[in-house]
Amino acid sequence: MSNGGNWAHPYTYNEKYSKRVAYFCMEFGIDQSLKIYSGGLGYLAGSHMRSAYQLKQNMIGVGMLWRYGYYDQIRDQHGSMSVLYRKKFYSFLKDPDILIPITIKGYKVMVKALYLPPEVFGTVPMYFLTTDIPENDPLSRSITTRLYHSNDVTRVAQNIVLGVGGAKLVEILGGSDLIHINEAHALPVAFHLYSKYRNIEDVRKRLVFTTHTPEKAGNAVRSIYLLNDMGFFCDVDMDEARRLTGMYGHDFEYTPSALRMAGISNGVSQLHGHVARDMWKDYSGICEIKAITNAQDEVYWRDESLYKALQKEDDMSLISRKKQMKRDLFKIVADQEGDLLDENVFTIVWARRFAGYKRADLIKRDYERFMRLVNDVEMPIQVIWAGKPYPEDMDAINQFNEISERTYKHPRISVLTGYELSLSAALKKGADVWLNTPRRPQEASGTSGMTAAMNGAVNVSTYDGWIPEFIKHGNNGFTIPPADVTKSIYEQDLHDQNHLMDLLEFSIIPMYYREPKKWLEIVKNSMRDVIPMFDSKRMADEYYTKLFNTL
Repeated sequence: MSNGGNWAHPYTYNEKYSKRVAYFCMEFGIDQSLKIYSGGLGYLAGSHMRSAYQLKQNMIGVGMLWRYGYYDQIRDQHGSMSVLYRKKFYSFLKDPDILIPITIKGYKVMVKALYLPPEVFGTVPMYFLTTDIPENDPLSRSITTRLYHSNDVTRVAQNIVLGVGGAKLVEILGGSDLIHINEAHALPVAFHLYSKYRNIEDVRKRLVFTTHTPEKAGNAVRSIYLLNDMGFFCDVDMDEARRLTGMYGHDFEYTPSALRMAGISNGVSQLHGHVARDMWKDYSGICEIKAITNAQDEVYWRDESLYKALQKEDDMSLISRKKQMKRDLFKIVADQEGDLLDENVFTIVWARRFAGYKRADLIKRDYERFMRLVNDVEMPIQVIWAGKPYPEDMDAINQFNEISERTYKHPRISVLTGYELSLSAALKKGADVWLNTPRRPQEASGTSGMTAAMNGAVNVSTYDGWIPEFIKHGNNGFTIPPADVTKSIYEQDLHDQNHLMDLLEFSIIPMYYREPKKWLEIVKNSMRDVIPMFDSKRMADEYYTKLFNTL
């Protein structure tokens, strides 16, 4: 049994997964009570840690302990979205008395590792790093204040804490065969390994990289001089760092640098694999980019009663349970918004991070037509929005506020705050349709629709991310025909908006009300098809068989 101070696991590994892997990620969505995540990347990493435990893999997780988490999403007195930073403490984390010295901008900073035992939330052993300890000065203590800090210098310091502090932690625990960095935030680990081995091939034998962002503009780029000054490259001088990464200009690109220093990498859906390979094809010396489609932990997310009804072909119980889940969601809506929604009314949910390309407002851009659907006497609809923008993304915050302000008096439209694991689960259980409207091909995976399908919510989506691998249009969900990506953004959005509204008005809503048996078959097909293909045990297995065991 591990006491947190060594690699030992409280279980015998499955021989298939015996290679020792340390999984580094900036955020983990493990449990509602552990607020160290922002959204999709964290949800995915949390599911991976739970499924790795279920499969008895020889893995540990290494993350960051954020004093204020991401942020608490609240409303001000006028109803506009506001950001609250509140100090958090987790008494279930254990202190294995591990202190790690690292260097940031020439100064020694101490990093403390706190331990999450597997039995607490059903994960592999996990360690979370903090600089908020008495051994550090106030500036050093502030490094782990909050996730995705807006200050560039702080973000680089966070990269170093996770990458170098995490690498030194792994060495204290007895070492690993591989380090897997989930997104490029922990890239300093590559330079730590190089300073240790002084041979890039020895680094590549030990480093695996997962890329998530299918737009070049979304991949981190920072001044190479800032990184060098901060100690991002460890004991590797800047000229050598340039040679290793091919970054000979003023800017340093994280993702292609990771692709050049890792032994193998992957995108997070089959479509994203193609997009990533095309995006970086002009960069010489990058490693192979495979595709492993993201997935989510059905043990954590799915409703057991709903699945028992499905397995027994007990349609009455399935319908009854779905209505109860809608009622449970509507209590949250009533508490937050004062709207009393009706379990018998068709309910559409759009819930994920507010970001421009995700187009939260697509369904309401033709506002007159949208309101006609909401107010229809024979076949009305209810619409719920939820999601957290980045706290400094004023365009996304303004979009959230505009939707709220324009709709807050309508009894069938609600905009909720606090989109975290618990609310996410309630929305997926209570939705009839899970609406997903990213502009192609900007969504790498979009796993929220997987957990929605596990709970009887039918996906209606643009043809992006994981959707091409799952939806059989009209059988287990509905897709908006792909827009021509060579057209202007306006034309693409207009195409998607018109096809979405036609799909809802002429196919989906009439089917729900007039052909309930046909609708129920789509719900059941969706529930059957999403598991096991999009359960994270399949994904966790593929990381070993397609990536880890190939190095």
